[in-house]
Amino acid sequence: MLVLRRSEVQALLDLDLLVEALARAMVEVSAGNVSMPPRTAALVPERDALLGVMPVHLPSTGMLETKLVSLFPQNAGTGVPTHQAVIVAFDPETGTPTALLDATSITEIRTAAGSALASRVLAREDATILAIVGTGVQARSHARAVTRVRQFTEVRVAGRDSGKAAALADRLAGELDLVVRPSGSYREALDGADVVCATTHAVDPVVRREWLAPGVHVNSVGLNPQGREVDAETVRDALVVIESRASTLAAAPAGANDLTWAVRDGVVDQGHVETEIGEILAGHKPGRTSLDQITLYKSVGIAAQDAAAAALVLAAAADRGAGLEVDI
Repeated sequence: MLVLRRSEVQALLDLDLLVEALARAMVEVSAGNVSMPPRTAALVPERDALLGVMPVHLPSTGMLETKLVSLFPQNAGTGVPTHQAVIVAFDPETGTPTALLDATSITEIRTAAGSALASRVLAREDATILAIVGTGVQARSHARAVTRVRQFTEVRVAGRDSGKAAALADRLAGELDLVVRPSGSYREALDGADVVCATTHAVDPVVRREWLAPGVHVNSVGLNPQGREVDAETVRDALVVIESRASTLAAAPAGANDLTWAVRDGVVDQGHVETEIGEILAGHKPGRTSLDQITLYKSVGIAAQDAAAAALVLAAAADRGAGLEVDI
């Protein structure tokens, strides 16, 4: 079995190649060619935490794998990641385990790459202002990824902690050749923004319809079983694009409360939230149809994306002789 550490995975996973790999995987998901049950999880209620299981067979890549991912929100601020994960890959011919990969870094990078893909497909071509909502790992990775698909001139950062927002803005200003500013509130950050990336563990919505400008594209990747990141009015007024109907509209811990609660409360019907990004990429459904249209990409993170990322890592590892072979 090949073992790849976090530093090795980070070095081997090319972000631009990943965006293209995700596009192919999303088309394959929408075509019905992927075996991918919704995420299931064992709960750890005393820590408000869970251990999720995400198996998938993505035939085009030859990947048969499962990800084990823990979500421990109370780790925030402790130096221990809130999300930690591993991927185990299997030979699709024999079922033999073939690789063990750190997937904490894969989860971080592929989530942001998914939002970069959605922004490339759905955001206006003339988008110049990017708002990052949140100050954690996903906020940083989204700023790095999404700025690769549009010519932004300004990035705004907002979070619950103004000090963390300022620190992240300063860090990003040193990494990106852009103006990066902290905002005093979520509303201030979203005011006039062309693209919004919401990356929080919020219970109450941090993206609200009244704060959004016409024509904005919103990426929302935050999931919290107790709440939602985007309000129902935004869902109602937006073209809603998802990864997989089977996963996104499932019950927690697979689905998105932002969408299922809007359906439950009668704000929208289920058909309003059924456009998969793979259907747009394949040309089967339209994307943005006007400059003033609001678009919302609600990501729950699906196993096919992990498989696409892991396939790139394993191919690069084979080319470079990376990793450690062990017997189990």
